[in-house]
Formats: sequence, structure tokens, C-alpha cells
Amino acid sequence: MTELSGAADSASPPRAPNIRDVAKAAGVSHQTVSRVLNDHPSIREATKERVLQVMEQLQYRPNRAARTLVTSKSRTIGILAATSASHYGPASSIGAIQDAAREAGYYVSTANMHNTETSGIQDALNHLVSQSVEGIVVIAPQKRVFDVISELQVSVPYVTMQSSSDSPHTVSVDQRGGARLATRHLIERGHRMIYHLAGPQDWIEAEERMAGFLEEMSAQDIPTTAPILGDWSADFGYRAGRELLRFRDFTAIFSSNDQMALGLIHAIRDEGLDCPRDVSIVGFDDIPEAAHFWPPLTTVRQDFTELGRRCVAQLLGNISEPEVVNIEGITAELVVRGSTAGPSF
Repeated sequence: MTELSGAADSASPPRAPNIRDVAKAAGVSHQTVSRVLNDHPSIREATKERVLQVMEQLQYRPNRAARTLVTSKSRTIGILAATSASHYGPASSIGAIQDAAREAGYYVSTANMHNTETSGIQDALNHLVSQSVEGIVVIAPQKRVFDVISELQVSVPYVTMQSSSDSPHTVSVDQRGGARLATRHLIERGHRMIYHLAGPQDWIEAEERMAGFLEEMSAQDIPTTAPILGDWSADFGYRAGRELLRFRDFTAIFSSNDQMALGLIHAIRDEGLDCPRDVSIVGFDDIPEAAHFWPPLTTVRQDFTELGRRCVAQLLGNISEPEVVNIEGITAELVVRGSTAGPSF
């Protein structure tokens, strides 16, 4: 029995080095190692270099929870996301923020709201605050989420991706300007009978893109029909396209996202028509597959990498200096491909 116990002990994994191991190997006190970890100004450069070198040799990794207790800084930011983060735009935003945070030396903790009622939002916020996050980025499609957050007493700095707000908490892509670019492109191609396939009415981005379409049509003095409210899916785009093509009183459609545009192109082809010869289509987002649609999709590109970088920069600025000046939003870019041409009639 004794031999079996000894064999089990020898097979157990080695203990991870701790702060006292580092101190012993470097010939300093553990308080000195702690000061190095916290970048204390009283530590001589030579001592700091020796301690850091020993940390690397021993592969010592400081305990993040312990450091939080000592420094009151977790080096963690939170992302508060709606369940709709499964869509391309929100998902890309989350990925971009995670990448930018890592580059800045921060961890990321994400909390998904189980619903967008006040209780669901409060529960998700409480979850993040309980993890000692230093700031929060809010990614949610509905304006009501931001209305609730503005009423709550959020105890840490936060930044929102809310394109319809002038709040100093906001960083966003100019959705309305991007929609105007898409609409203007169709008008400049000679189209006058243009429909807009919009996103869900309660989505901020959908409302902004719809407003941009209507503004550009009005600015060009071109009559419009009521936008069609979709659900972002290719299936809806296909069904809407089949219904619209029964009358065919249009030559172009601006779709509020690329997935619905894909469904529209499918419907056009099933009707025996050609895109762009018979109907031109413009999308929004420039998803990775957009360049490989047939025809390749003309669309509005959002720079999610830059959006993530600016969100994190804004948030970290608010953490270190609450009166930081608001960072400007990002201009959308029109990417012209093969799905648009002049009208054939």
C-alpha cells in the first residue's frame, strides 16, 4: 500500500511556481517581487530585470485574482451582448473588441442578456461587475436596451455601439451615411424605381439604414415606396423577392444586409431573370462570402477591426481619465462589384 501511494505521488503533476519561488531564485524578498509585478517606481531597474528574468525561467504566471486584490485592477473589460450576437454584425464586433483588448493587455469577459427586459439587462450587468471588470462595451440591437442602461446606475465606465446617439459613451459606424452611399450608387447608375428591404423595425442599425435610404431618395427628389421590413435572413430575402417579382415595378433593391441580398438574388434567378441585367442589388456589411456570391455583391463595408480598436481605446480612456474626448465614429465604404448595373428598361 505504501509503494502504491508513493507511485501515485510521483505521478502527480509538478506544483506551479509561486511568488516565493521567484523571490528565492532571484535573491530578493517576496515583497520585492510583488512590487515588480505592480510596476512600483521604487524598484531599481537592475532588480526589476533580474526578477523578470527569473519569472521567465521558472515560467511563473501571476495569479490574476490575487493581483486584483493587491492592485484593485483586474485588467478585464466586459462585453454586454444581446442574444442576437449570433448575427454577423454583432458577432464581428465582439471578435474585434476581443482582439483589440488583448493587444492592449486586457482580458475580456462576455455576458449575454437572456432577454432585453430590465431584469435581464440588470442580471447581465451584475454578472460582469461581480468579475471586477474595469469597463463595459455594450453591443445590443435595440434602442430600449440603451434606454434601460442609461437609467441604471452602472458603477464602471461603459461604451456603446449605438449609431443613432450623440452620447459621449458611443462609438459606431455611420450606418445612415453608408445607406446613403448605397442608394446614391443605384441612382447614379440610372435607377429611379428602387425598393428598400429593411431589417427588423426594433433594430437600431435597421432604422438608421432605412433613414439613410429615405433621405437620399428625398435629396434626389425620387419618389419612394414603403420599405419592406425583413428579419435579416436569406430565407426572408428569397420570399420577399418572389413576391415583389410578381409585379416587377422596380429595377433595383437596396437590401439592409448581405444575407437578405443573397435571398433576393436567388429569387431573381428562380424567376428566370438576371442580376444585374434585370434587377440590381446592393447589400450591407460585406460579409466574407459577399465577394463570392454570383454575381459578386455590391455592398457597404463596415470596418469591424477599426470599430473594435476605437471602442477599446474609448473605454480605456474613460477608465484612466473619465473626461476623455469622444472618439469619432467610422465612415462606411461602398464596395462595387458585379450585382449592380444600369436599368434595362
